[in-house]
Amino acid sequence: MPVGPSGGAYPPGVSGPPPVMVPAPLPPAPPRESWSRPSRVDPVPGTGFAVVHLGVPPVMSGLAVGALVAGIGSILVSLLVACFGLAGAQAGWGGWVAGAFAVLGGLLGLAGVVLGLIARRQILRTAEPPAIRFTGRGWAISAVSCGAAGLGITVLSFASALLLQLA
Repeated sequence: MPVGPSGGAYPPGVSGPPPVMVPAPLPPAPPRESWSRPSRVDPVPGTGFAVVHLGVPPVMSGLAVGALVAGIGSILVSLLVACFGLAGAQAGWGGWVAGAFAVLGGLLGLAGVVLGLIARRQILRTAEPPAIRFTGRGWAISAVSCGAAGLGITVLSFASALLLQLA
């Protein structure tokens, strides 16, 4: 029979000391600065409860982000239109390939401009405190600028590719 450290015997079927139970660590408390004071507290009549209205921090506009991605994509595709238009002008395929990429660049540029304008409208609207407010005004303006620039470069690149193809 196994003998424990104090000289006593362990119960039958146990070959060693019982496992030591360690309490699980407590989760960390949330940071104190994240607690915000309620903007309004409305008591519910006849009960001991109340409805608490907390302030909602502003959120980055997803439309502004998507519009900027489309605008930058339109500039990159417009550079492809110029490259394929110049590279394939002598071989005879430059206008076709540049035209296919010009459609994509034009759609991306148009999407960047339209989504940027919609995002700007979404950001500028005033909302009551329980509603979500959006940020990203600079992103929306940049998206409109990039989309318009990509659309313009696409048109100019495609026109030059067609002129080189026909000449």
